Order: sequence, then structure tokens, then C-alpha cells
Amino acid sequence: MLYLDNSATTVPYPEVLDSYMEISREYFGNPSSLNQIGSEAELLLRKARRLTAGLLGAEEEEIIFTSGGTEANNLAIKGTALKNRHKGRHIITSAMEHPSVMEACLQLEKEFGFQVTVIKPDRHGRICADQVGKEVRSDTILVTIMHVNNEVGTIQPVEEIGMILKNHPNVIFHTDHVQGAVKVPLDLKRSGIDLCSFSPHKFHGLKGTGILYARKGIQLMPLLSGGEQERASRSGTENVAGIAAGAKALRLAMDQYKHKLSGLYETKSKLISRLEKIEGITVNTPLEKSAPHIIHFSVPGIKSEVLVHKLQESGICVSTTSACSSKNSEPSHTLLAMGRSRDEAMSGIRISLNADIDFSMLEPLFPALEKGILHIKRVKR
Repeated sequence: MLYLDNSATTVPYPEVLDSYMEISREYFGNPSSLNQIGSEAELLLRKARRLTAGLLGAEEEEIIFTSGGTEANNLAIKGTALKNRHKGRHIITSAMEHPSVMEACLQLEKEFGFQVTVIKPDRHGRICADQVGKEVRSDTILVTIMHVNNEVGTIQPVEEIGMILKNHPNVIFHTDHVQGAVKVPLDLKRSGIDLCSFSPHKFHGLKGTGILYARKGIQLMPLLSGGEQERASRSGTENVAGIAAGAKALRLAMDQYKHKLSGLYETKSKLISRLEKIEGITVNTPLEKSAPHIIHFSVPGIKSEVLVHKLQESGICVSTTSACSSKNSEPSHTLLAMGRSRDEAMSGIRISLNADIDFSMLEPLFPALEKGILHIKRVKR
């Protein structure tokens, strides 16, 4: 099996699984309990928070643990908007955001009377930082722009946006860094980011845990009420084993990808070059200013799910759009925002790599693609 869907989820490191099992068995206490078992769990939670903060260039009190990237995004967006609605009700985002960002913004607009400005990207899927600045109004309270697009891999100029927003101190800046973490470096402090979302299962951790960086001084309206865990921003008993395993995954992944990023970029470049030689394929991922692990292409005239299933017959796992939207038969909103045709948006395929994949391992992909495309076109006739 050739697994090329790492943007949906990654295979957990063996050490991460071992840690999760050991902690679940030995440190099963509730970290909010006052007894010894609870205190041991709390100590481990603190260590995981300290490690996570250090790796991300943050302080311990700036780390909030959640159930995943979707909750981190929702807490950042809704928590900011509802807490600061007395200052204004205007939000700026892009047309290429992950559904957990876009739908959160639209819900605020529909249910709570906020106004949302959606900025369109260029044909390469890149947002203009100056355009973000031009859209800021006196009642703007939040800008949320992802760092790496989860479908086509385009890197957004969040550092430039952060610099522009420094001239607007009342605007809070959130970045969805779920796809970029460990693969595309991001200095949270230097970039002027106030809130940043992460998801450990995207870097060989486990599902069910998430991380929200919230700069010191940022206040959020909690989405969950209860025990006031996580700086009173996210109630609920912490998943100590998952959090500790996530911290270990972050440490291991940062070390691995640091040494393999150049090779990953080289593999991506060769892959794009090879895909462009296959008749009928249009590559949507720009070679420059895009993440090293995501390559997206369209095969106009062939629905993406049909080709995905055909490749599966050859033992190759790829995906269509975001895993959160892959079962939706609608065209890719990302490709439509980039100016692609509906046909291209209905036929998108995403290949996503990990640090252990080199170009030689991808050799079975190309004949499988050519064979699959020819077979599907023949059947359609």
C-alpha cells in the first residue's frame, strides 16, 4: 500500500503510541483531582505544556489544549468574536479556508449578526497581504487567514499580514497552522500572530487532541462551560495521555522534518514535473511558495472520487479535497476561488507526502494514473 494522504492524517510514531499506552495505564488520574494520582497526572500535563510551548516558541500560559484542530479554530474565531463584539462585528477571512474556519465565520454572520469579508486569492491560491490591510475597518476585530492551504498547499503571507496588522492594534490575528506545522516554519512572535491552531495527528501524533496558541493578554469567550480548565477557556477533563503523546510527536517531527525538508521539496518538484507530462492532468499546486508535502492536480472530465477509487485498486491511497469535505459531492471551493472551472474543481486529486517518502517510492503512481485515466475515459464512452 502506497499511502499518499498524509494531509488527512499521518501514521503515528511508534514512540508516540508507546507513550500514550504507558501514560493511559500509569497516569490515568484526573489532573484536577487533589489526590496523589491526580497530582501525578497534573505534573505530566504541565511537562507536556512546557515542552509544547518551548517547541512552538511560546510561553506555558499561552498554550490551550483542545480536542483537535477544528475545536482550536472554532475557539479562536468564535471565542474572539463573542468576547470582543462590543468593539465591532467585522471579520476578515479568505475564500480558501478550511471548513472549520469558514463555517465558523459564516455561523457568526448568520446567527450573531457579524459581517464577514471574504478575500479571494490569485490563480495560484495566494492572498495579497495588502488587500487584507485595505479591508480593515474601524469595526474589524478579527482577521483569520490560514498559513498553508490544506488542498493545494499554497503558503499564505501571514508574516506580511501580521506586520500590516500591527498598525491596527484592535484587530486580533488568527492563523490556522494545522497543515503547515513542522513542514513550513512559522515564528509566532515575529509574525505578530495572536492565535494559532495546531493538530498533532497531522505530524504523527494521535487524533483527539489539538493545540491553540493564545498570546498572553488575549481573552476568549469559552465555547464549553464547566470546570474552567485550560485558563478557563476550555472546560473538560484534559486528555493527558493524548496531550503528552502530542508533545512527543511535535518534538520528534520537528527533528525529523528539519533534516528532511530539502529532500521533500526535491521530491515534490520531481513529482510535479512528472505529473505535468501525463495527458489530461492540470497541476494546481504552484511550484514556488507552496508547502513541500502537498501536490494537487485536476483531471477535467473525470470526477475525483472515481479516480481515487481506481487508484485504490492499484494499492495507492490519495484524496480529493480536505478530508473533512471529501465525501461531499460539491466542487472544491478552493479551486473555484482560484478561478478554476467547475469541471476542474470537480476533478481535483490531492497527493500529500511525509518525510520518509522519496521519489523512487512514487514510481507505481504514474502508470496507475495513466492506466486509470484511460480506463475511466474508455468506460465513459
